[in-house]
Amino acid sequence: MRKILIVGAGHAGLHLAHGLLTHGYDVTVITGQSSPEIRTGKPSISQFTLPTALDYERKFDLDFWSALSPQIREQKLFMYVQGQAVASLQGRSHPGNGYSVSVDRRVKMADWLEFFEDRGGRVVIHGVTVTDLDYFSRMFDLIIVAVGHGELGQLFDDDDSRFSGTRPRALAQAYMYDVWPDPGENENLGWSAVTQEAGNIIFIPILSQEGPCHSLLMVDQKGGPMDAWPDRPGPEEQLRRMKDLTRKYAPDFFERIRDAVLIDGRSTLVEDLTPQVRNPVGKLPSGGRVLGMADVVVTMDPFVGQTWNNSTRCAQAYLDSIIEHGERPFDEEFLVGAFDRFWKFGQDNQMWAEFASTMWEQDLPEHISSVMNAASQYQEIADRWIQAWDQPSDYQTWLFDKEASQRYLEEVKARNGG
Repeated sequence: MRKILIVGAGHAGLHLAHGLLTHGYDVTVITGQSSPEIRTGKPSISQFTLPTALDYERKFDLDFWSALSPQIREQKLFMYVQGQAVASLQGRSHPGNGYSVSVDRRVKMADWLEFFEDRGGRVVIHGVTVTDLDYFSRMFDLIIVAVGHGELGQLFDDDDSRFSGTRPRALAQAYMYDVWPDPGENENLGWSAVTQEAGNIIFIPILSQEGPCHSLLMVDQKGGPMDAWPDRPGPEEQLRRMKDLTRKYAPDFFERIRDAVLIDGRSTLVEDLTPQVRNPVGKLPSGGRVLGMADVVVTMDPFVGQTWNNSTRCAQAYLDSIIEHGERPFDEEFLVGAFDRFWKFGQDNQMWAEFASTMWEQDLPEHISSVMNAASQYQEIADRWIQAWDQPSDYQTWLFDKEASQRYLEEVKARNGG
C-alpha cells in the first residue's frame, strides 16, 4: 500500500486525504491544530462551495451540512459608481435544481478532520519544518504540502510566467444576525457588488458554529477606501466602519445591515492577502521533492470568491493523477504533470480573477455594460454569468472579448425574437 503524507488540514488537503483513503491508500495528515483548536480559532475568509464542488464532496460523503446550511440558489450582482447602482443582474446558481452553500471553515475543517480519523486515517498534531519533511521523505512515497505559511512556503518559488502581477488586498469580514432581505426576496439570496472606487463586496448566507447567519466580506486594494482597518479595530468598531462604508459605496447593502449585530465575540476578521502563483514543486535540502497544492501554489484573488472552487479542483486533479499513476515512482515529472492537470482549470479561474479585479482600472468597458443591461432583459444571460462562477472557462467564450460578447448578445436576441 502506497504511503502518502499531506501536510496541512485545510480544504484541499482534507478533500484529497478523504479521496485517497476511499481508494485504499495509507494516508497521514499532519497539522498544527487539533479539531477543537480549529473550532475555537479565528474565522477565515468566507467561501462558496459551488454546485460542482458539492458533487465532488458527495462522492466521499463529505457534504455534511446541506440540510442545515442556507441553500443559495440565486445570486444578485450590483455595479456601483460613486454610490449609485448603475447595473445589476440576478441569476440562478445552477441550470437544474442545484445550489451553492457556504460553511464556516472552522465547522467544515474540524468535521472533516474528525471524520478522516474516524475512517481510519492517521492524524498527527504537530508543527512541521523543512528538516522534518526531509526526514519524512524517507518514510513516505509522496509528500503533498497543503499549508503555505512560514518556511514551508519558501520551498515554492514565485512563477511569474503564470501570473501577471501582484495586487495586495485588504479584507474585512463580519458574521452577523438581524439581516433582512429586500421586500419579496428570499433571505438565502447571495449578494455581490463591484464598486468603481472601493473594491468588491460579497454578502452571503452562511452556516456558522452558531447556526445560519450572514457573512459580509469587503475586499479592496491595499490603501483603498474600504481599507479602513490598518489599526485592527475591535469587533464592534469594525462592524460600525463596515456599515459606514456600505452606506457610502453600496447603499443597498447598508439598508440590509443597518440593524445587524455580530453573532459572537469571534465574528470578525481583518487580513491582508497578496494573490500569487508559485512553482508547484519544492526541493528539499536532501534533494527530495514535494508537491504543493491549492493555496500554497495558487493564492486566488479574493475579489471573486473562488478559493474553495480552486481547492476542490486541485484536490480532484491530484487524486486522479495519483490513482492513474499506479505503482510508478512519484518523480518530478509526475509532480509537474499533476499540477498541470489542475492548471487547466486553475488558469481559467486565474484569468477570470484578473479580468474581474482589473475591470475598473479604467472606465467600465462598454461591452460589460451592454451585457449587464441585456441580463436585465434576458434571464439566460444573467444565469450564464452566475453559473460561470462554477465553470470560469465559460467566460472566455462570451464575456472577456468585445466581439465575442456582441455575437452572444445578438444570438440571444435572435432566439428570443429580439
